[in-house]
Amino acid sequence: MLLIRPLQENDLDALYAMAQNAGKGLTTLPADTELLQRKIDRARDSFSQRCAPEAGLYLFALEDTETGRAVGISGIEARVGLEEVFYNYRLSLTVNASRELGVHVRTPTLHLSNDMTDTTEICSLLLADNYKGGGNGLLLSRCRFMFLDEFRKHFSDKVFAEMRGVSDASGQSPLWDALGSKFFDMEFSQADRLSGLGNKSFIAELMPKYPIYLPMLPDSARAVIGRVHDNTLPALKMLEAEGFNFNGMVDIFDGGPVVEAFIQNIRSIRESVNRHAMVVSKPVDLDVPPEQRVMISNRSFRDFRVTTIPVDCIEPDTIRLPRDVADALRVESGDPVRLAPLKDQLRIPYRR
Repeated sequence: MLLIRPLQENDLDALYAMAQNAGKGLTTLPADTELLQRKIDRARDSFSQRCAPEAGLYLFALEDTETGRAVGISGIEARVGLEEVFYNYRLSLTVNASRELGVHVRTPTLHLSNDMTDTTEICSLLLADNYKGGGNGLLLSRCRFMFLDEFRKHFSDKVFAEMRGVSDASGQSPLWDALGSKFFDMEFSQADRLSGLGNKSFIAELMPKYPIYLPMLPDSARAVIGRVHDNTLPALKMLEAEGFNFNGMVDIFDGGPVVEAFIQNIRSIRESVNRHAMVVSKPVDLDVPPEQRVMISNRSFRDFRVTTIPVDCIEPDTIRLPRDVADALRVESGDPVRLAPLKDQLRIPYRR
């Protein structure tokens, strides 16, 4: 069984191994044990409510219950820009016109922006290669929406994701080579690492504050602005299916797009339903395709759990759970649970 749960202390080794295999560009999860340990500690404080809700970092592990090992991670940053300034570039137009000369020129530009400050970010999505497919990535990503919906008071009304931008096999970013490297004597991989270590605002503050006119950049740099890395394309398509749209902002380093949605418009939230658990002794065939499964969460804050269950287990007021699934979710008969479709095409029966 694959189970979503809060990240734990003993997940450090598995998390480090996944970060090592992720390659360049995943700034929120660099392969650095000290930084990863700090993230684990912060996540534990967040779930234990030992920090202010708006300062929370909620990191979820996807656990293979047969091995007890974490095979994926995803996260929610409750609010960005509260401690360090959060920067993006905003794509816009600068218009120059002269009626006398008959000139009307529209020039695409990049403006340094802090517009996403105090907004909730979904982040840190990473899945081990041998667990990709079978709906596992959907569970790992979409479980966050169930948590957002359940505990909306801790988050902003709008949610965004900063997608990984284009870089080549050696980790070189065309936008960084054309822009960032002109102000810092370092490679993109080094800037990327400093960003992951928490120094992104320091670097951003040394970037030019005046508009960047895109025609002054080489074609290779302009071509990647607003585009995602090939490995990130499935994550982007999933978010688009949930109702996220490009908001005109891009990452200051690699030009990756920022997509956003209001919580109430996210598909998994709009189509979720509440039921009560009914633990049954009769076996349930859990080996069904992703198209026939729903996500089920236990609605607990400190001990949040999510897994999947066949859609035909749903009754008008309850959902039938075999004992092992109920134990994994830490629920008993009569406990409230929340359901949401795993795949886009699924419609939950008995909706009110």
